[in-house]
Amino acid sequence: MIVDCAIYRDGHRTEGPEDFSDALDEARAAGGFVWVGLHEPSEKEFGLVTEEFGLHPLAVEDALKAHQRPKLEVYDDSLFVVLKPVAYEPKSDAVSTGEIMIFLGDSFVVTVRHGEGDGLGAVRRRLEQEPEMLGKGPTSVLYAIADTTVDHYLDVATELQTDLEELEAEVFSPERGGSRHIASRIYTFKRQITEFRRATGPLTLPMSRLADTGPSTFTAAVPFVNDKARPFFRDVSDHLTRVNESVDGLDRLVSDILSAHLAQISVQQNDDMRKISGWAAMAAVPTMIAGIYGMNFDHMPELHWLWSYPAVIVLMAVLEVLLYRLFKRRGWL
Repeated sequence: MIVDCAIYRDGHRTEGPEDFSDALDEARAAGGFVWVGLHEPSEKEFGLVTEEFGLHPLAVEDALKAHQRPKLEVYDDSLFVVLKPVAYEPKSDAVSTGEIMIFLGDSFVVTVRHGEGDGLGAVRRRLEQEPEMLGKGPTSVLYAIADTTVDHYLDVATELQTDLEELEAEVFSPERGGSRHIASRIYTFKRQITEFRRATGPLTLPMSRLADTGPSTFTAAVPFVNDKARPFFRDVSDHLTRVNESVDGLDRLVSDILSAHLAQISVQQNDDMRKISGWAAMAAVPTMIAGIYGMNFDHMPELHWLWSYPAVIVLMAVLEVLLYRLFKRRGWL
């Protein structure tokens, strides 16, 4: 259940006690904070953490059930923040999301991770190499996780942009622009962008609140956040704005590509119908003539013309050539 547990004091790590229930008391006595990391804990397992750190039952319920939107909730003794890391697999054009729940108090951080994405070990190691940032207390952990998550959003947006440019080139390729399977790929791509948007869009307000330096007309300053760390959250918020702008641009572009593809199919179908109509017209002329003069009794037409039958055949051939040249000139064939 517990991936890692450590006490941080003055920007440096000290190993926590074997029984994590004593870690909070030790951290407070040392003037530091404790960071406990968990991965998909059961209700029984998480109950021990809840009791020790006094976590709010509503936030605990959200952390256990997962499938939450990115959000920030303020409780009496802690903050509860939900982030959704995103992973992208270019070969399958699949966007997958995990979840990180962060409980932040005055002297503790509890992180709960769901999903098979990258763990927080790399974030912890990077943060431990920055004592000045780590010295800002539990806020530094929240910043490091948010910064890593949003920076990865930028990487995913770049990969999506590259793949979308390749799809765009394929749509406008003369050989494959009208291929029916491209439409399904475009719809799949749009669905992945929508999944990406669900992770990035709702996070805008929480990041703005964390970056806010004081009370405003609509919101109050978020507690348990070190004021010296708020400029760092503004940087994360700026990066998130770039991500959301990229997602909006991708969504518009994929919609335009889909419209262009459907227009190509419509034009191709019109071309096919013109060709079919041209060949049908060419077939209708001899059919009509044969229908009138096909009752060949005694050298029809005009009953007794000896060369009338071959004359009608020649007439049909001439009309067919004239129609073919006319349709060909107009691009119908």
